Amino acid sequence: MNKRMIIYILGKMLGVEGAVLLIPALVSLIYGEKSGFAFLIVAAVLGGIFLVFGRKKPGCTRIYGKEGFVIVGLAWILWSLFGALPFFITGSIPNYIDAFFETVSGFTTTGSTILKEIESLPMGINFWRCLTHWIGGMGVLVFVMMITSLDDENAMPLMRAEMPGPEADKLVPKARHTATILYGMYFVLTAVEVVLLMFGGMNLYDALVHSFSTAGTGGFSNRNASVSFYDSAYIDGVITVFMILFGVNFNLYFILILKDWKSVLKNEELRAYLGVIAASIAVITVNILNIYENVLHAFRYASFQVASVITTTGFYTADYELWPELSKAVLLAIMFIGACAGSTGGGIKVCRFVILCKSIRQEIRKILHPNAVTVIKLNGKKVGQDTMRGINVYFAAYVFILIISVLIVSVDNFDFATSFSGVLTTINNVGPGISKVGPVENFYMFSPLSKIVFCFDMLVGRLEIIPYLLMLSPDLWRKRF
Repeated sequence: MNKRMIIYILGKMLGVEGAVLLIPALVSLIYGEKSGFAFLIVAAVLGGIFLVFGRKKPGCTRIYGKEGFVIVGLAWILWSLFGALPFFITGSIPNYIDAFFETVSGFTTTGSTILKEIESLPMGINFWRCLTHWIGGMGVLVFVMMITSLDDENAMPLMRAEMPGPEADKLVPKARHTATILYGMYFVLTAVEVVLLMFGGMNLYDALVHSFSTAGTGGFSNRNASVSFYDSAYIDGVITVFMILFGVNFNLYFILILKDWKSVLKNEELRAYLGVIAASIAVITVNILNIYENVLHAFRYASFQVASVITTTGFYTADYELWPELSKAVLLAIMFIGACAGSTGGGIKVCRFVILCKSIRQEIRKILHPNAVTVIKLNGKKVGQDTMRGINVYFAAYVFILIISVLIVSVDNFDFATSFSGVLTTINNVGPGISKVGPVENFYMFSPLSKIVFCFDMLVGRLEIIPYLLMLSPDLWRKRF
């Protein structure tokens, strides 16, 4: 275990977070708010940590997969611990555990909140709150890699540990160039959404914070009523489309740039993703038709909520707790599925479900035709045994963590729907759940223990479990590698 290199990279990353905190400090200055000093204080502390630990590269710089997982796991925790300080120092969130919960929810793009009153927060604080979504959407390590040299030699182990999905691929030979391309596409999509939202009547500030949250598929808003505050079919439509776009594997956008339309159109995960969205919207639209004035209104609210839930964004324009049970069941089901691998969305990922369905079909064929040679393929490529084993381990660990978390959270003695959906929505990085954690409710009433459990669930959900399981292994710390 190359501990010196781990400390060096973490020190460098915290220095980047300190620089990023200057952005909300500037926003506070523009609006004449005193909260800007909190950002400057934390930025100064992080700058000091960088000067001590992140400037001089160790003699031995080589790291492997295990170090990559440890760096990623610790980086997300440290960014959240320090990122929570402005909330705490300004008194916007007086309880540090609550501030940590809000920050973890931001960086992991979950969107769950403990805040009952949002519009009274300082502009700089609300900006930082939503900016955490944008940074966390593509990944903290990918963000740092894009704006610094970080460590080109060891970039791929870090990307593999952070990028969502069964596999992480480079778009181009150098991992840092891959990070730059990803963030280039990410930035362009965000900028286009900002412009379109301003056309719909939003001011620049509102358009920025909502675009940050859409891009990161996080769901934080500077309005208590979320997107429903604007009561605009145009704004609903723009955000719906961009939520779906940000839930698509970003590798496909790169393929589009190369004008390989056939590969994109034939992509099985994309077709399944869009198919699930279309089917869910159709079912819910029909199911809620008697609640709304006409089919267009029903379609508008159904499509927004479906896009928000499957991409794990967490915005809302309607209280789906008042919808029929079938509609709520559909939304709960697509919470499990989530968005595409390689997107900013959370959840188990569509490709895993596609592969799982194919593996079930393969087993049935083996029973019917014992001598037949069957191969599982995705997009024309054979799914390797390592990938299959990884998916099986992921599902087993996912179910285990889900059950344990529900048991611990149940100590707070809320109804089962609240406890279960609270865990489900945090581990899938969705945001709102059902019952007492529905779209117009939040997580403020849970105990500190439950909030820590939810923070753990958000982190393991965003980093897809393995980094934190590895960090909990005694062998990692005892053994000399």
